[in-house]
Amino acid sequence: MRAVIHRSLCAVRRAYTLIELLIVVAILGLAAAVLIPSMSGRGDFDTQAAVRALISDISFAQSDALANQSFRRIHFYEGGTGWCLVKVAEDELAQPFDPATAEYVSDPLKGAARGGVYATDFAQDNRYASVRIEGVSIDGGRRELTFDELGGTVTSGGLPGTGGTLILRSPDAAYRLELAPITGKVRVTRLVDAPASAP
Repeated sequence: MRAVIHRSLCAVRRAYTLIELLIVVAILGLAAAVLIPSMSGRGDFDTQAAVRALISDISFAQSDALANQSFRRIHFYEGGTGWCLVKVAEDELAQPFDPATAEYVSDPLKGAARGGVYATDFAQDNRYASVRIEGVSIDGGRRELTFDELGGTVTSGGLPGTGGTLILRSPDAAYRLELAPITGKVRVTRLVDAPASAP
């Protein structure tokens, strides 16, 4: 008889209580309430990625100028759709950017099939489709950042750079990049104003 009672007690299955289920549902609901609003704005992620890419390219242009002991320039496209890295000679610093005659820095990661130039074009890169560059003002209103053979910024006249600002903006977020004079050090600030409407 004792073995039968013991066997019937062991056969009872353990299940979750109603309180335990309610606690799990409440935790999942709280997690969803916190995560879903932050995941809804994909443009914010696109903008952050564009900011990181630009900072990386600025650092590359500076180190490439140092490594090759020559001038490197980052030119920001007029329509706010991206930038490119070009080689410039000292006597060409004052000349305006001409895409037909520019000597682009080669990007080995892109290869010849994709043009092989070190450039970022938002119109051709879906990762940054919603992002635009606006308010570019470097060295008194120019659209380019130039590094000399010592890695310092210079103006179109060959004098030390005075720094500048530009804004990367999407419908969901905006970031201001401030470029320090001479060193080219970048400071990023998230703008809390209302982002512009979609392009």
